[in-house]
Amino acid sequence: MAEVSNELIFEVLKQVQQRLDKVDHKVDELKSEMNAMRGYLISMQQDVQNVYAILGRFDGRFEHIERRLDLNDAPTMST
Repeated sequence: MAEVSNELIFEVLKQVQQRLDKVDHKVDELKSEMNAMRGYLISMQQDVQNVYAILGRFDGRFEHIERRLDLNDAPTMST
């Protein structure tokens, strides 16, 4: 069996440290990408809420117009 020396352990630990540094860098990249995605999703949610607000205002206007013109949903009998 091969003898395990301090130099061999040191070399293996250096390789492990290098790999951990790469992993840390990738995790930081993923965090920044996730934050960018979070910001994008928040802006999309705000856009959808704005669209709903606009549609709500139009719905109110249409109801006002229908009342003003005496329009209702009752079916009409045509002869």
